[in-house]
Amino acid sequence: MPLTRLYRNGVLEAENFPVDDVSEHLADPGATVWLDFCGPSAADLAAIAEELGLHEIAVEGAVHQDQRAKVDCFDTHSLLTAYSVHMDGRSGALSSCEVSAFITDRALVTVRKSERFDIQAVLQRWDSSSALAKSGVGFLVHGLLDYIVDGHFEAAQIMDEQIEALEDLVFDERPQHARLQRRSLHLRKSLVHLRRAVLPMREVVSTLTGRDLALVDDALTPYYQDVYDHVLRASEWTESLRDLITTIRETQLNLQSFQLNTIMKKVTGWAAIIAVPTAITGFYGQNVPYPGFQSGWGFWASTAAILLISGALYLSFRKRDWL
Repeated sequence: MPLTRLYRNGVLEAENFPVDDVSEHLADPGATVWLDFCGPSAADLAAIAEELGLHEIAVEGAVHQDQRAKVDCFDTHSLLTAYSVHMDGRSGALSSCEVSAFITDRALVTVRKSERFDIQAVLQRWDSSSALAKSGVGFLVHGLLDYIVDGHFEAAQIMDEQIEALEDLVFDERPQHARLQRRSLHLRKSLVHLRRAVLPMREVVSTLTGRDLALVDDALTPYYQDVYDHVLRASEWTESLRDLITTIRETQLNLQSFQLNTIMKKVTGWAAIIAVPTAITGFYGQNVPYPGFQSGWGFWASTAAILLISGALYLSFRKRDWL
């Protein structure tokens, strides 16, 4: 059963009344009605669509999923589409839920795609600012937007903390590169989904506060301005996070390249040192007479040459930080 509310002259008078009573309530010029549907079909919205004169394209857009966050304006109403998001502070996984809202002059109809959208949190915001209820539908839309945008801001904050933790892993003494790659790619994917929800909200709020809709009165203007400020901050935050995670990824690759070069220098240095005894013993292993052949001093001379030349190479490589 849809959730319903009736405000009359800024006072909450009734809740959870049948949808069939909407016509009777809207007959009073001082009444404002809210209805909420969760996962409805076009047939479920048919009655209220006929009552409020909702356009068939708007109804189709509210029922179908994966719409872009936007505001579509029709002759008698507007259709708001937005996404609420939630980010797990431990795993960094981002989940989103699409919500649509039909906005008329005296009615708001919200359409949630699933129960993951916490409509009770929206009701709490309306109840906590009931003094603004005299502003009608604009008051209801503000509470809905405020909840959605605060969720964006909170997700951006958690994402920032996740990326800071990723920085610590990059500069660890023994970084686990495979884990870092998985983590950075996972966060990058979550950030892409977050940007898709956050960035269009600037246009959404600007459209709703425009004079053409006449939705926001003087009492609500500062509150909508505050929501718009939060939208700008969340948008700028997500943009900076995208640059930051790209920088972290590049830093990780540079560190891997630096470590590889260091290893190659050490291997090359040790190979050069090992080549000295190999060359000398190989020379003395020839089946021909040589200086010191079949004598003790020849053995000691070759051993001394190996130690001196190898030691000189080792000290030289250490001085150049190759070993």
